[in-house]
Amino acid sequence: MKTPEARRRLSPDLREQEIVREAVKFFAEFGFEGQTRELAKRLGITQPLLYRYFPTKDALVERVYQEVFLRRWNPFWEELLQDRSKPLGGRLTEFYRDYSQVILTYEWVRLFMFSGLKGLDFNTRYLDLLRQRVFDLIINELRLAHSRKPPDEVPITTMEIEAVWGLHAAIFYLGVRKFIYNMPVENINSIVDLELRIFLDGVPGTLAGR
Repeated sequence: MKTPEARRRLSPDLREQEIVREAVKFFAEFGFEGQTRELAKRLGITQPLLYRYFPTKDALVERVYQEVFLRRWNPFWEELLQDRSKPLGGRLTEFYRDYSQVILTYEWVRLFMFSGLKGLDFNTRYLDLLRQRVFDLIINELRLAHSRKPPDEVPITTMEIEAVWGLHAAIFYLGVRKFIYNMPVENINSIVDLELRIFLDGVPGTLAGR
């Protein structure tokens, strides 16, 4: 009798891609407590074959992080936020609409939640990335728009960071409602626009650099 991998031979690159794709779906469904032997069954391969590509479960989990959280990061976002040929409101709307399309998915939201419950460092690493590459840019552009001193003259404050966190949390919560609580969420762009308007209306009072 032929083994599963003999029935369906793939090149090493294609096999690795298949394992990663299925691992993303598997861990999003079952969390990181899911067993690799069950993942191998879903793939139709043996567990030893899976371990040829990823010697440990931790190595596979790390690859899932790279695939979902880093490969989906769009470097254009940073360029967009700093493109002063466009009004700030338009830039922020374009960014947050596009960003929400990336993070408000079944896999992204559930993996992010499961990683926090499991005590993995996905959340810390990703949120550090977000803070460094997006939050500071947004605050700098907001200060400029409101004629405040830039961060190199007056350091970014905790309250400024909290204001941006609040906006991101409101958008992320749409995914929690949909993919954790199984509640319907419609017209995401309209809700994102609403949250952004609320943020922009309230933010002047939080900005430093007078």
